[in-house]
Amino acid sequence: MRRLSIAFLASSLCAALMPGLALASIFGGWAEQRFSLFSSNDWQQSRDGVEMRSDGSVSLIWRALPQSDWGTRKAAWQWSVSQSVPPTPLDRKGGDDRDLSLYFVFMPEAVARANEGASIRKLLAVKEARVLMYVWGGKHGRGALLPSPYLGTRGKTVVLRPAGTGTHSESVDLARDYQRAFGGQPTQLVGLALSGDSDDTDSAIRARIEGLSLN
Repeated sequence: MRRLSIAFLASSLCAALMPGLALASIFGGWAEQRFSLFSSNDWQQSRDGVEMRSDGSVSLIWRALPQSDWGTRKAAWQWSVSQSVPPTPLDRKGGDDRDLSLYFVFMPEAVARANEGASIRKLLAVKEARVLMYVWGGKHGRGALLPSPYLGTRGKTVVLRPAGTGTHSESVDLARDYQRAFGGQPTQLVGLALSGDSDDTDSAIRARIEGLSLN
């Protein structure tokens, strides 16, 4: 997952901190962050879900959350993979391809407000930023909690499904996983991101996510 480091959530924090944004549908209109000028994943977005095609490429899409969702503590969704990358070590920089990763980006409210308008590079350099990454992919077992080789203490990977095909429904307790990953209670959930990564193994992914709900 080359260069999927602290620039992985791109765009500006300004959008993430806009109050009162109506969330009629979580999906649709997510902004893409590319990591290469020459290749990226193909994202097909609708109000119902997102389909992704990745052919030896990597990129992500992300969206800000309105303040009304900053207190989210649980999430659920359905996802499917019909073509998968091979199993990889997700805790190693380079060679860590995965089918899908769903990111939950947290920060203290005061810190978020103080950094309004900052770039994501600056944002994720702030020591209070925390990112939970729920992953379908890798060679690790379900429930494995792994350090991020890119974010250091600011990010943790939670494996939900190892590499392979299938269709599954997920329900996660963000507060519990945050405590397990970082200790203490979660701060404010200000953004979501979704990535797929097949560049290191030069393989392909066909995947979909839908039905994302926040509580």
